[in-house]
Amino acid sequence: MEIICFEEINSTHIYLIETVKNEKITPPAAVYAKKQNDGIGSRGNRWRSLEGNLFLSFCVKRSDIDPALPIQSTSIYFSYILKELLNKKGSKIWLKWPNDFYIEDKKAGGVITAVLKDEIIVCSIGLNLKNAPQDFAKLDIDIDRENLLQSYFLKLKEDIFWKDIFRKYKVEFLQSTKYSFYDKWLQKRVSLEGALLQNDGSIILNNKRIYSLR
Repeated sequence: MEIICFEEINSTHIYLIETVKNEKITPPAAVYAKKQNDGIGSRGNRWRSLEGNLFLSFCVKRSDIDPALPIQSTSIYFSYILKELLNKKGSKIWLKWPNDFYIEDKKAGGVITAVLKDEIIVCSIGLNLKNAPQDFAKLDIDIDRENLLQSYFLKLKEDIFWKDIFRKYKVEFLQSTKYSFYDKWLQKRVSLEGALLQNDGSIILNNKRIYSLR
């Protein structure tokens, strides 16, 4: 995998999407920055980017990952792999549906994905490794960013099956039901209490199927 590091960038997510569309980068490839000035969060919100944290975007071909993975649940798939890696290093980080990293009851990061032509998947991860804005959390272990990236990319080379990720994630999903999420159709926050996780990563809530689509 080609890996590009920037001292400073506006958004790794936007940069990678644009360079892939312009065919200047071909998957698999990754971009990360030591400082990010205008990060993209869920629903197009700005992700506050404090220096020392993780600002990562990478792209892969759909054909290079488990064909059974529902395309709408790629954010769950890639974020859970990173979460497990951090757990093995001693962190108590967990994944709130559909794409947020949490330490206890505070958000520490998140994941967004995009699908481009030729079924190229772009995944972007923001994680507070060293610093966190007020009311947010930072990672509960001390870890070197470059070593974490190396371990993560090595892990992604393995044959990781959606069924194995989902089997473990559905147990952790119970923690999510204590929280809420932003329903873009209703344009408001909705409680996850009573939500039922489906095999494709969607949920059934108030008799409606909802996909993460992030």
